[in-house]
Amino acid sequence: MNSHVEMEHHRGVLIVRLSGELDHHAADYVRMDMDEAIMRGQVEHLILSLKELQFMDSSGLGVILGRYKLIRSKGGKMAVCDATAPVKRLLEMSGLFKIMPLYDNESAALSDLEVAL
Repeated sequence: MNSHVEMEHHRGVLIVRLSGELDHHAADYVRMDMDEAIMRGQVEHLILSLKELQFMDSSGLGVILGRYKLIRSKGGKMAVCDATAPVKRLLEMSGLFKIMPLYDNESAALSDLEVAL
């Protein structure tokens, strides 16, 4: 598995930094890590930082959409930031940006979620 997940809490926001590849080999691992952090902590909103994510397939899209539904069911918002060109293209083609915003960086996403540092 060539994937790494780093998580950081800022007040009620969970920032998840994904690196490597989010494919069918890594999807379950990433899904479980994110779900555990969301359920364990006081998480209202979720920001996915994709600066270091080199590759993603439809399994990765499933992970993102599933976490979106989970956060929305809790009344929260989800945002994506720092997407690399190939990952951004996949997200655009999937229509994901119709339901969640894309930001240039984590600070912009945090500011929009009214959790400025």
